[in-house]
Parts: sequence; C-alpha cells; structure tokens
Amino acid sequence: MEPKNAYQKPVTLGNVLKFAVPTIAMSVFMSFYTMVDGLFVSNLIGASALSAINLTAPAIQLVTAISTMLATGGSAVIMKKMGEDKPQEACEDFTFLILVNVAVGLAMCLLGYALLDRVFGGMGLSAAVTGYCTAYLRRYLLFTIPILLMNNFTLYMIASGKATLSFVCTVTGGVLNIVLDYLFIAVLKQGIGGAATATGLGYSVTAVAGLFLFSRRQNLLHFIKPAFRFRVLADAASNGCSEMATALVTGIITMLFNWAMLHYAGESGVAAVTIIMYVLMFASSLYTGYSYGVAPMLSYYYGEQNHGKLKRLVSISLTVIAVISLVTAAASYAATEPLVSIFARPGDPVYALAVNGNRICTLALFFIGFNIFASGMFTALSNGTVSAILAFSRSFAFMLIAMLTLPAFLGINGIWLATPAAELMALALSMTLFLRYRKRYGY
Repeated sequence: MEPKNAYQKPVTLGNVLKFAVPTIAMSVFMSFYTMVDGLFVSNLIGASALSAINLTAPAIQLVTAISTMLATGGSAVIMKKMGEDKPQEACEDFTFLILVNVAVGLAMCLLGYALLDRVFGGMGLSAAVTGYCTAYLRRYLLFTIPILLMNNFTLYMIASGKATLSFVCTVTGGVLNIVLDYLFIAVLKQGIGGAATATGLGYSVTAVAGLFLFSRRQNLLHFIKPAFRFRVLADAASNGCSEMATALVTGIITMLFNWAMLHYAGESGVAAVTIIMYVLMFASSLYTGYSYGVAPMLSYYYGEQNHGKLKRLVSISLTVIAVISLVTAAASYAATEPLVSIFARPGDPVYALAVNGNRICTLALFFIGFNIFASGMFTALSNGTVSAILAFSRSFAFMLIAMLTLPAFLGINGIWLATPAAELMALALSMTLFLRYRKRYGY
C-alpha cells in the first residue's frame, strides 16, 4: 500500500517534488535519445544525415502519438479507479491496455515497412539524404513494440510509486544509447542505421524492466487475467487524444518547417531547424516531466474528490512552472552559441542559421510550460475534450496560422518567430479554459 500512503501525504512542495523530480530527470534523459543521435550523426556522418533525422521525424512522431495516447489516457483512467478503491478492475484494465499496445505496435511496424520506400520519393531530396532517411527508419521500425511499451511502462511505474525505478531505467537506456551510438557509428561503421539501432535498444531497457516489474503481484499495478472492456479502451483513447494530437501535429508542423526551410535555405536550413528543435525539446522535457509526475496525483485526488489537495497541487504546480520557464529561457539565450557549436562548427552556414534561430525561438520558453501543464492537467482530470482543444490549437491551428503568415513578411526570421507566436496564442486559450473550469473541478 506504499503508493496509497504517498498519495495520502500532505500536498507540500517537497512531497510534490518527490513525485516530479524523478520524472523531470527521466523526461530530460528521454530527450537525450534523439539529441545523442543528432550529435553523433552530425559530427561523424555530416549535415545531410542530420537533416535526414529531422525529415524522418513525422513518421517517428506517429509511433510516439499512439503510444502517448494509450499511456497518458490509460494512466488517467486506471489511477482514477485506484482512487475509487477498485484495484482489481484497475489491474484488469491495465493488462488489457498493455496487450493493445503490443497489437498496435506490430500493426504499425508492418505498415511502416509496406510504405517505407514511397514516403520520401516526392520530396525532391538529394539521393544521399533520401538514402539516409530510409536507412534510419528501416532500423527504427524494428523497435516499434518496445517503444510503445517503454512509453506506457514509464507512466505506470510512476503511478505505482516506482518513479525512481523509471528514472534509473531511463538513465540506463540513455547511457546505453550513447555507448552504442559510438560503437555502431564510429567503430562498426553502420552509419545512420546504427544510430537508429542504438536508440531502439536504449528504449528497450524500460520495456524489459516493466515486463518484470508488472509481473509481480505485490506491485500496486500488475498483470492479471485481462477483462476486454472496450469502453476502457475508448475512454483511454479519448482521454489521451490531446497528447496524441500534440505528437501527430508536431510531425505535421515539422514537415511545414522542413518545406519552408528547403525553400528559403535548402538542406542547411533543415539541419538548422533540427538543432533548434533539440534545444526546444530539451527545455520542453522539463515541463513534460513535471506534468507526468503530478498527473497520477491529480487523477487520484479527483477520483477521491479531495478538492483541497487538488487546489493546493495546482497552485504549487503553476509556481514551479513559472520558475522553470524563467530559468530555461535565460539559460537558452545565454548559451546559444555553445549549444549550437555542439552540432555545427562556426563558419558553417548551418551554424549561423541556428544561432539566429535559437535566439528568436527562446521567447517560446516563457509560454510552453504553462501550455503543456494545462493540457496534461485536463487529461489527468479525465477531460480529454478540453485537453485536446488546447493541444490541437497550440500545436497545429496556431502554428499553422503563424507559419502561413510570418515567413511571407519576415522570411527566415518569420519561420523562427512562428513558435513563440503560436505559444503566446495558446497561452491565452489555456488561461481562458483554466479559469472557466476552475469551479467545476475545485482546483
């Protein structure tokens, strides 16, 4: 009953951080997976290969979207049942949803291989970049099922009171990814396909650990004979659809960025976009990690109808997000040149583009955290509709408006300004919906 005792403790900054700090660190290390690939690829293979990683991002985001939907939505549904004191039913649903992940992963892998050779043919890329794209995805798709399980087990470990184990698995996977990147690319000369293999094996650490952990019946959540309640799957899907939408439209927006940069700056522009996205992804991982950490608490207190604890938790969370926002924005701006120099050398066209882009995009860091938390909070409160509106507006509607207007007037600087502009519009919507539903949920 350790996890329940943890939920019954007073809601203080210290107790909240005990939940959130491991998931923040875990989320940061997870962001390293892709960044490490970019680091080794850019330095050992070249800018064309770095561009290829960004060009494959939309396909990879599709895998991430499905797993994130099932993980965040499922966790909210299951922990709400735990708060309602229905542990048997929660474990039946948990086992069922994990089986769904395996089936979905297998289907996506087979579909990916069937469509692989057609994806990049009409983009007008050079033969070298096209080859890098297909080589990377061909290896990455082999790990579709472990990637889905990793995303799910990460959240379920946190919900079960095993946040430290989740963090250890993530760090272990990250270190393994770094070691294997060097081994496969620098030593065994497997090229960009080796980078994908290293990433997949790094992800697999949490998947394997989760299979062992959740096979133990003494764990709060554990595998038992599943009950095939498809209503639960529908609730999980609708609850997590905002996070799925975020991942999906991130892929779409990435394509828009790539097309715009190909038009204004060629493949060097795509490489610069890749570097800026790494910086934003690293900063965003802090907010995502915090939101993941407190989500089970939000769901539990909502199921328990403990409005006092819910209100206290939301108040603390807004303060934490504000502090992280100020620190990350200042650090990103001050360290722009050192950050970019990790991936591109001074004098390279990619370097100049990325330095200018990062200084402009840093403005978005003042707003991203509040938008991520707002969407995650409504998911945890089982209001997938509001969460989806926030996520879709922020990641697609507002970004699309900014991308279609700003570059026409400001050129490349308009492309960089699109992200801060979209996040600012999203912040206005988040504040409006936050205030509108305050009385309903009692936060």
